[in-house]
Amino acid sequence: MLPKLLFSTFLFLNTYFFRFAVTQTCPPPPTCPPISPPPRPTRTVAYVRPRPPLYNPSLRLLPRQPNNNPGPLANRARILAITQELKRNITFDPQNYTSTWVGNNYCLFKGFICDTVPDRNITGLAGIDFNGARFGGNLNFYRFIESLPDIAIFHANSNNFSGVIDRGLGGLRYVYEIDLSNNKFVGGFPSNVLGATNLTFVDLRFNNYQGSVPRSLFNFDTDVLFINNNVFSQTIPTNFGNTPALYLTLANNNFTGTIPRSIGAAWETMTEVLLLGNKLSGCLPFEIGYLNRSTVFDVGSNRLTGPIPQSFGCMTKLQLLNMAHNRFYGPVPEVLCRLPNAFNFTLSNNYFTQVGPQCRRLIRLRRLNVNRNCIMGLPFQRSAADCASFFSKARTCARESTLSIIPCSLPAASFRTRTVSQEDDVPPAPRSYNALVKPPH
Repeated sequence: MLPKLLFSTFLFLNTYFFRFAVTQTCPPPPTCPPISPPPRPTRTVAYVRPRPPLYNPSLRLLPRQPNNNPGPLANRARILAITQELKRNITFDPQNYTSTWVGNNYCLFKGFICDTVPDRNITGLAGIDFNGARFGGNLNFYRFIESLPDIAIFHANSNNFSGVIDRGLGGLRYVYEIDLSNNKFVGGFPSNVLGATNLTFVDLRFNNYQGSVPRSLFNFDTDVLFINNNVFSQTIPTNFGNTPALYLTLANNNFTGTIPRSIGAAWETMTEVLLLGNKLSGCLPFEIGYLNRSTVFDVGSNRLTGPIPQSFGCMTKLQLLNMAHNRFYGPVPEVLCRLPNAFNFTLSNNYFTQVGPQCRRLIRLRRLNVNRNCIMGLPFQRSAADCASFFSKARTCARESTLSIIPCSLPAASFRTRTVSQEDDVPPAPRSYNALVKPPH
């Protein structure tokens, strides 16, 4: 009888307290404030778009005249004189340019391009194309170009032009392309080139320019900026993100320090950016994730470290990513591997430790290369001793909390496994990588 009474009492008390507990109103758990990303970087300079025309389009211009009968020629005496001076200084001309530089009609000279000069409405020298001429001699670029007042295009890669550009080129009112790559230029950055304010294409690669680059370079309104394969050094200026360049190569120099946070300010324009082959260090700023129009992002062969920011999941147009030969670590973010245009992502020779299902799928499709990392279960990884040595030292990033920020609304495709095949996309054809190939000299 007693056990039955005790059991009944326990059952009654248990039921009572259970009902009492259920009927009580508990205070709601504290809510965490939402994590808001820092404000997106903004440019500190403004650019006019669409670009204003080089001349009034309402002008009724003389149609382009035939080279053998151009009519009156603008600045004839001046151009003939400087051409003959250049000819005397050329000691090697394997393609026989200078043999055609005779007579009074410079439109017939090899490498000279004539067209109508808008503000004079007569034929003038509109372009120079000496690309690949392989001239030898002591050739002063500035002395030559300053005597070509109507020039619009100056292409002279793979020659022996040199000399200091000691004054601005602002007097060249129509010039919009300059290619001086693979010449013999030395010294500091030629800031006076930036005096030609209509330039949309600037190519100074494969010279021997050295030292720092000026802040004014990234406030300069151009579409293409190639300064790779020089000897530039020191840090990239903090106003880097002001550049409106669509195609930007700073590769294969000696730049040091971190990638400026301001890079995110270039989100409306930056399409391809090559920073490989420098001595950049530190962790990647999450602001890179704002570059939602970039198709190519290359920081290979630097001294960068840290995890990949989750913000990379916002780079929805990214096709080619190179982060190889650095010191990155941590898991490879799944949001990166879910990007809809991922075609060739190279993360080899780092210290990544984990990949998820979507990343493994890209590995099988040979779109993601994670060789020489520290990922257990995958082939071609670093040795255990190598990984242990690396992780034996504490690793941290400045602004570590920002690495988890995703400053966009990820598309639904970013939350599910994509069904991709090797035949899904046409292989991308980036433009900037051609700038890394040295023109034949």
